[in-house]
Amino acid sequence: MPATRIHLVRHGEVHNPNRVLYGRLPGFGLSELGTEMATASATTWKDAGVDVRRIIASPLQRTQESAAPWAAAYGLDVTLDERLIEPTNRYEGQPPGFTKRSLRRPTEWPWIANPLRPSWGEAYESIANRMLAAVTTAWESTDGGDVVLVSHQLPIWMVHRRLAGEPLWHDPRQRRCDLSSITTLERVPATPKGRFTEVGYADPARELRGTAIDEGAV
Repeated sequence: MPATRIHLVRHGEVHNPNRVLYGRLPGFGLSELGTEMATASATTWKDAGVDVRRIIASPLQRTQESAAPWAAAYGLDVTLDERLIEPTNRYEGQPPGFTKRSLRRPTEWPWIANPLRPSWGEAYESIANRMLAAVTTAWESTDGGDVVLVSHQLPIWMVHRRLAGEPLWHDPRQRRCDLSSITTLERVPATPKGRFTEVGYADPARELRGTAIDEGAV
């Protein structure tokens, strides 16, 4: 018997005083507030009686630290899956406004040539494909109960748009995937190959977000 539901959990606030695009750079862990956010997320699900039987995280520091409260709440180990990782991005380490700066740098013009792909990093199509492959593996390899996948804003948003039948290109400012939010999926047996569908979105850390400094680089 496969899993019942898949919960895509975004990491909490990152300690990022210089407000750079951290991407896959090492050394970017959760802030104190980010740890509170991750704990709020896990506690909300545990208190609601959600039957989580497996926890899988992106290998980056901030996602592993966000998975830790879930592991503590449910008494489970955390498994890592590279497919849940943040996309590559040529602007890693730069402060906000990097695409506008590229307009003044001819050597960087190829980076912004195709924002629909996008040309500055991993293609949206690639992100969606690997994320859904990770979701499918988690669903098929868990014997009942729910699975928590701790990932990042853009990868989770790509799953949302793919399942909603929307174009993968989008305005990053319009993403509905807040810090420590939970996007829930189920598999619909009647659809071809048991297609996944989104059945819920929760924002357990909403009340904590008012004092957040780093909302996550886009």
